[in-house]
Amino acid sequence: MAYLMHSSANCNNRQPRWPSTLTPDVIKEDTLRDDLRYYFMSPCEKYRSRRILPWKLGVQILKIIMITTQLILFGLNNQLVVSYQEENRMALKNLFLKDYSGMDEDDYSISVYTQQGVYDSLFYVLDQYSQLGNLSVGPIGYADDETGGVRPLVVCKRYYKRGTLEPSDDAYDIDAELEHGVCVCVNNLFIHFSFHHVTVNGLSFLLCSRLVDVEITFHLKGINLQSVRARELPDCYAFSVTITLDNQGHSGKMKIFMDIDSVSSACLEWKISGTAQKNTQYLLVFDVFVIMICIASAVLCTRSIVLAVRLLQRFTRFFQENYNRKLCDEDQSEFLNGWYLLIIVSDLLAIVGSILKMEIQAKSLTNYDVCSIFLGTSTLMVWFGVIRYLGYFEKYNVLILTMKAAFPKVLRFCCCAGMIYLGYTFCGWIVLGPYHEKFESLSRVAECLFSLLNGDDMFSTFAQLKDKNAVVWFFSRAYLYSFISLFIYMVLSLFIALITDAYDTIKNYQKNGFPLTDLHKFLRELSDFDSVEDGSQTGVGFNPLCCCQRYVSNRLE
Repeated sequence: MAYLMHSSANCNNRQPRWPSTLTPDVIKEDTLRDDLRYYFMSPCEKYRSRRILPWKLGVQILKIIMITTQLILFGLNNQLVVSYQEENRMALKNLFLKDYSGMDEDDYSISVYTQQGVYDSLFYVLDQYSQLGNLSVGPIGYADDETGGVRPLVVCKRYYKRGTLEPSDDAYDIDAELEHGVCVCVNNLFIHFSFHHVTVNGLSFLLCSRLVDVEITFHLKGINLQSVRARELPDCYAFSVTITLDNQGHSGKMKIFMDIDSVSSACLEWKISGTAQKNTQYLLVFDVFVIMICIASAVLCTRSIVLAVRLLQRFTRFFQENYNRKLCDEDQSEFLNGWYLLIIVSDLLAIVGSILKMEIQAKSLTNYDVCSIFLGTSTLMVWFGVIRYLGYFEKYNVLILTMKAAFPKVLRFCCCAGMIYLGYTFCGWIVLGPYHEKFESLSRVAECLFSLLNGDDMFSTFAQLKDKNAVVWFFSRAYLYSFISLFIYMVLSLFIALITDAYDTIKNYQKNGFPLTDLHKFLRELSDFDSVEDGSQTGVGFNPLCCCQRYVSNRLE
């Protein structure tokens, strides 16, 4: 903020003359001054001044406790949901992927290199699906279709429309247009298996050089009983499983992908005894109280913003009528309390998140992720707002003032450094992408460079680069050494220096006094401006407000 540095010329060069006789104008001025002082008081000072209980502070403390408790309860339940989904994915991969090791290879599950391996993998999926009920140890079964029967397993293939390849003669003749073979819906599996081809219900999957991929799709259902331990009603899940034998690379390595989409829903028929239903009702009542507290908090903060705007209008009109001058931007910003806006936004997010949580508990909604985003963001803002109350103390307030003073310079500095960072990102992706897994995509390059910037994973980044191409290897060394040297030794040092400079400025202001603007001089009833040119706070004959006595920047209730 500008008032943390030197006040602008508009505020310091023009010196108003305050009325000196006891007239209605003087009474009006004193009333305005008292209202301004009260506005900048802390909750405790307001209570000592007018014996008004700090309702807003009490509501904020209660809201922090309730929202945090709500988040913890929802987070524990959400962990069970995510754990169930991840464990089911692992179970399905072990059930349907032949020779699955428990670890995915890069972004695919397993790979095969021989025709026999392809036949075995395809046959294994079909065989495991046909006897699923006798294999799975969990509550999982086949999904039903609209008619009440079992949804069939679907097998499809894609291949080039026409093609002949003769690698020995360096010759090929191929039509690049893809042709989708007839998909087979398999209810009862009649599989003929031999070394040369697989026939499923009469459809041949003869492997040839034209084959692009084979896709197997089926649907399953399961019930999450883990939530019973947390006294929550169990959810029913629908799993859409797609297994793809990918031969698009035609490199001799066929990748096998397994994609599992899970969707939770309320069970159609259920009966449960015990305390789960009662616990759900208690949680719904608790969520209603959270919503009421957030509404009250938002109303109080909105009221404070309205009162601050009215007070700013009075003060601006007073200056214009009595001194024929406009209030400077630094003084106007004193009335714009960003903490209130932060609290209102957090209240709105908490209200929406609480409503979504109630819908989830009532089994009318099953999207945990959206609810988590709303509740998590609101809790983040609520706890971030605690800094506002710590700002009433000198040793804690220095953090807030330093962030405010350094933010503009840091933002401009990051814009300049970001251009260099983007240049390294694009360069690393295009040159090192084919040879290093950390540079395969732009997002991964940016993440890798950010790790290097913070001193993480340096040796592994150097060591993992394939050295088969000497030119790329030497370029990678020059690329990595220049980036690390530039950003760690120069960019980061300058970044820290900007923050350190702002911190030193704030400590100097706290020691010698902040520069005073017209608002602060008006509150101090100063008529001789020359006596406070250095911003010193000594020699003031009355007990001023917290914002003027200790820190100019304090935003109080």
